[in-house]
Amino acid sequence: MSNALALPVNLSVGTFDAYLNVVRQMPKLTVEQERELALKFRDDGDLEAARQLVMTNLRFVIHVARGYSGYGLSMPDIIQEGNIGLMKAVKRFDPDVGVRLVSFAVHWIKAEIHEYVIKNWGIVKVATTKAQRKLFFNLRKSKQDIGWLSNDEAVAIAKDLDVDVSIVYEMEKRLGSRDMSFDMPVDESAEESYVAPASYLHQHGTDPAVLLENSDWEGHEQDLLSGALSQLDERSLDILSSRWLTDKKATLHELADRYNVSAERIRQLEQNAMKKVRAAVELAA
Repeated sequence: MSNALALPVNLSVGTFDAYLNVVRQMPKLTVEQERELALKFRDDGDLEAARQLVMTNLRFVIHVARGYSGYGLSMPDIIQEGNIGLMKAVKRFDPDVGVRLVSFAVHWIKAEIHEYVIKNWGIVKVATTKAQRKLFFNLRKSKQDIGWLSNDEAVAIAKDLDVDVSIVYEMEKRLGSRDMSFDMPVDESAEESYVAPASYLHQHGTDPAVLLENSDWEGHEQDLLSGALSQLDERSLDILSSRWLTDKKATLHELADRYNVSAERIRQLEQNAMKKVRAAVELAA
């Protein structure tokens, strides 16, 4: 099967609507076509294959980006950031894992969009849900007419948008103050030293590559343990399972009664079984 697809030479179109129209005309890849292109890029460094993977999945970026339309940012800019995430995903995509590219890429696309939104919109911390975004825009419009809200007005707005009244007051406070810049560069000439939060705030455990690697490693460890347990005799396996692999763990005396031996003998069998499992895991690893 050939991976040649009829794709536009580039996306240098005049308007955003024209861009959307071009993307909609992109052909969709079958599972076989996607795998063939991914293998060509991974194994042979075929950049044309990578380009086709990116171009044929641009419509998915648009779909994800539309979910961020309530932040007041330019949709073309949001889509562009999502496209960067898609390209990063294509670079790291492994066709042998057994998932479609879009399933893998969604984490990278959202990560790039989230970073862009955080750097360009100060209300993100509060306006995270659809109701809260609606509250932000409605409340900003109301405040231009009535100033600070009375308690009755705040309760009415909260009831109308089905949010807690505390969120209304929090949003009002945010609208009445200026946000600290997340990544403002340090002005060495300023009298007061200011360190931007970007220099010391880090969100750990959100890298898609790390999450995928950890998931694969956990599955690998479970496979090693299952293989090691399968090498035990029936009695040793039952003792370990009863002692460590059940919610209600059996005591040495309970197992001693079950096998008509001493509790000390059960302890010895348990220790021997643990040594065998540990040795089997280390050997297989």
